[in-house]
Amino acid sequence: MFRVIPVLLVDKNEACINTNRFHKRQYLGDPVNITRIFSEKAVDELIVLNIDHQPTPNYGLIQELATECFMPLTYGGNLNSLQQCRKLINLGVEKLA
Repeated sequence: MFRVIPVLLVDKNEACINTNRFHKRQYLGDPVNITRIFSEKAVDELIVLNIDHQPTPNYGLIQELATECFMPLTYGGNLNSLQQCRKLINLGVEKLA
């Protein structure tokens, strides 16, 4: 048996992108819409990685993703404190990377 776990790379403009070694970015779409599609396809888990250097995670976007996500949600990127981690867990993120 195999599991399907897509990874979304989100940039500072709240856009899902595809990269080649984090260079040559290609726009894929709105992360909320992509999360909705993966929820409909019943994937096993979703990993969202913030690849731009921002001082704090985008909590508004993460909350939107958590409400659309009907599978375990993992978030990674720009985590600098335990307080940020607690806030993400309270928003609906199940795992942190």
